[in-house]
Amino acid sequence: MTAGLNGQPSAVKKSLYEGSTQFRHWRFSNTALAKLRASQNADAVAKIQNAFEDESPGSSSAIQFLSADEEYLLVKLYISKISQLCAHFRFPEEVEATAVSYLKRFYLRNTVMDYHPKNVMLTAIFLAAKTSNNPIGIEQYVHSIPKTKPADVLDLEFLVAQSLRFEFTVWHAHRALWGIWLDAQSLSTFNQATADDEYGQALERVRASRMTDAELIFTPSQIALACLHSVSPAIAEQWIDLKSPNSADAVMETVSRIQEIIDTQSGPPDLAMVKDIDRRLKICTNPEKVVGSKAYLAKQAEIEAEAARKRAKKAEGLRATMDRDPFADDAPGATLIPTESQYAALNPT
Repeated sequence: MTAGLNGQPSAVKKSLYEGSTQFRHWRFSNTALAKLRASQNADAVAKIQNAFEDESPGSSSAIQFLSADEEYLLVKLYISKISQLCAHFRFPEEVEATAVSYLKRFYLRNTVMDYHPKNVMLTAIFLAAKTSNNPIGIEQYVHSIPKTKPADVLDLEFLVAQSLRFEFTVWHAHRALWGIWLDAQSLSTFNQATADDEYGQALERVRASRMTDAELIFTPSQIALACLHSVSPAIAEQWIDLKSPNSADAVMETVSRIQEIIDTQSGPPDLAMVKDIDRRLKICTNPEKVVGSKAYLAKQAEIEAEAARKRAKKAEGLRATMDRDPFADDAPGATLIPTESQYAALNPT
């Protein structure tokens, strides 16, 4: 069984997309996505409150921590900046779309109160350039970005990769749109004279969808179809009738939902509101992440103590291995050497 354009099971061979980590790990319902962000935010606030209290008892009571919605608005601002930076470096569409996905996914497992979106955004682009086979040297990369050092990117690279579960492949709506567009050229409603203009407009709608949660809720093909339908309903509906004749109404319902999301959520966030959020973030940032603070020094000492414990344990294991008699009965591989009686049994005279 597999899922069709309407999201319902259909008795056809499982698609490659449905075998992907994106389908298994990075798709949610609206409700599940909201709950995940709220839970992530609540856990972060509780942890950071404790950090403030450990550093200075009673200090957290006067701090107004960010809500899940406020975190999302700040991340959305930096999503909008990815396009500008990718254009500056002349990266292809694949890098831009992948970086956007990485940034969204990172903040499903982390909070802006631990990691500010600016450096995470820069790291997401740098990593996306690598995974999309368009790598750029770190010195060349940061040279064009004011007030940015190689460490600002490299120090976060492993954390970002880890937060992505090392699942770097992203299935994109712009690729799905191209596939649908090629397929649609055999339809009677396809007009070659207006084709380039219609495809360009549909692609702009796909780009606008990146400013929304659409890719975390719907499949790339559903988003592509909704964007095509926005500019060329006749082509999209004929294509739907051809591909999903028994579920066209359900497909159109999904298309309408996606179009509403793009129409209502793809605009940039209110700049004054985001500036206020960023100002408050300076106050409620996790003190364990603020270099030089008591909480930061305590956390680093804790990390170093744990690392030292692991090193000592490893060294103890190595010493034990080196001190062991390699010919002792309990030595590794000793059971592979037959005793005298075993040898005799194996080689009777």
